[in-house]
Amino acid sequence: MKVNEGGLDRVIRIVIALIAGYAGYRLGGTWGTVLYVVGAVALITGAVGFCGLYALLGINTCKVKR
Repeated sequence: MKVNEGGLDRVIRIVIALIAGYAGYRLGGTWGTVLYVVGAVALITGAVGFCGLYALLGINTCKVKR
C-alpha cells in the first residue's frame, strides 16, 4: 500500500473520527453504530495514510513521493 494522503488530510480524518465516535456514544442505537463505523474507518485511514477510495479514483493528496 502506497501512502496517498497528505498530512492535512490525515489530521482532518482523525478529527472526524473523534467527532463521529463522540456523536456515536451520545446517540447510541443504530445511528450510534453507524457513526462508530464511520469513525473507525476515518481513524484507520488517517493513521495508516492510505485510502482505498482514493486509490480507485486516482487521487493523491500526499506531496512527498514515496
